[in-house]
Amino acid sequence: MTRTAKLATLPLGFAGRTALGLGKRTIGRPAEAVALEVQRRTAEQLFAVLGELKGGAMKVGQLLSIFEAGLPEEVAGPFRASLTRLQESAPPMPAATTHKVLAEWLGDDWRDYFDAFDDRPAAAASIGQVHRAVWHDGRTVAVKVQYPGAAQALMSDFNQISRLSRLFTPLFPGVEVKPVVADLKRRLEKELDYVDEARAQTAFHDAYADDPDFVVPAVVAQAGNVLITEWLDGTPLAKVIADGPQDRRDRAGLLLFRFLLSGPARCEMIHIDPHPGNFRLLDDGRLGVLDFGGAAHVPAELQWSIGRLLRIGTLGDPDEIVDGLRAEGFLAPDAEVDPEEVADLVGPHAAPFAVERFRYSREWMREQTARGFGLAADMRPGSLARQFRLPPQYLAVSRALSGCGGVLCQLEAEGAYRAEAERWLPGFADDGGPDLDDRTEATA
Repeated sequence: MTRTAKLATLPLGFAGRTALGLGKRTIGRPAEAVALEVQRRTAEQLFAVLGELKGGAMKVGQLLSIFEAGLPEEVAGPFRASLTRLQESAPPMPAATTHKVLAEWLGDDWRDYFDAFDDRPAAAASIGQVHRAVWHDGRTVAVKVQYPGAAQALMSDFNQISRLSRLFTPLFPGVEVKPVVADLKRRLEKELDYVDEARAQTAFHDAYADDPDFVVPAVVAQAGNVLITEWLDGTPLAKVIADGPQDRRDRAGLLLFRFLLSGPARCEMIHIDPHPGNFRLLDDGRLGVLDFGGAAHVPAELQWSIGRLLRIGTLGDPDEIVDGLRAEGFLAPDAEVDPEEVADLVGPHAAPFAVERFRYSREWMREQTARGFGLAADMRPGSLARQFRLPPQYLAVSRALSGCGGVLCQLEAEGAYRAEAERWLPGFADDGGPDLDDRTEATA
């Protein structure tokens, strides 16, 4: 009831701000200034309420915070610091509740598994919180404990947020929020399964064992709603975004991109939750990666298709771009589109891979966001927006790469991203067709 009441304050606040805006318009304030003020106040309240809740509400807040680089500076600036905090933490649950969950899944003698256990959570996120402890063999471990009732809260939040999706319009005009929320809901249902998360993390750990660039903590134990992994120190990516020097920003950005692109080639999986709270930059320059609850399978054929589409986008040939999108299902077979219009839309998104080095920036992201909003807002019969679709097999990859782009823009990172595409996407380097029998050399 408390959670629902907090979420219910959002439409009331929005209605009040809208009425205030209309009143100010009547006394001569410019419509643009009024709209900007409504947008700013809506965002302020939205993130404040979502930040107080766990489950789906906070997860939506984290997702939105990744894309703050695409918002107008006048709106994003005032609460950027609060978004960074949202990516890293949430109010913790009491120690007694944590003990109850541990006893339920590890047994009443759960303390016997540990030489030490810190009741103060080291991090509290959307579905669970993490405690630092010492395993009985002397290893420092992270004990991830799922909140009691997290599944029920998750479903309640998403049903409520879906009904309130119109409140996101002032922040992201022209975007259909309900389908995004529905896809996120499906993914979070998967994240609630710690058995699946342990399996995915083990696959990544094995694939990146002794890697010079990455550290994936090993899974130590898993039982029900408790997941225990090796502890990982390092500087949170959110702190690098907030005040890191440019060389660390560039390093973190390149490694983040490399990790997302190399995952499919090395273990046919991709990490699809690239918000900054899931990454640490270690003192030795490696990138530590956490939270594999949202990992998705990416088969070899799809890897090649992604690379091929990216390559076609960098070449900039309008007819070839349309043919490629049609072949992959982004355009209906009978869709009548202007190839030049399609190329104008797709081309800028391929820009980071058309040059040897590229710098991601908030300004670049805002340009792409504005272009996307313009497309989505034009729903006239025959418009390009009505012709585009996102094939189901691309949903997870699209979420991972778009989220990664948002973080790279927050970092304002510069790097050789084209070389990474050439290294990890076979279809980008070779347009001759997928060679599914020669995976060993590419993976190595």
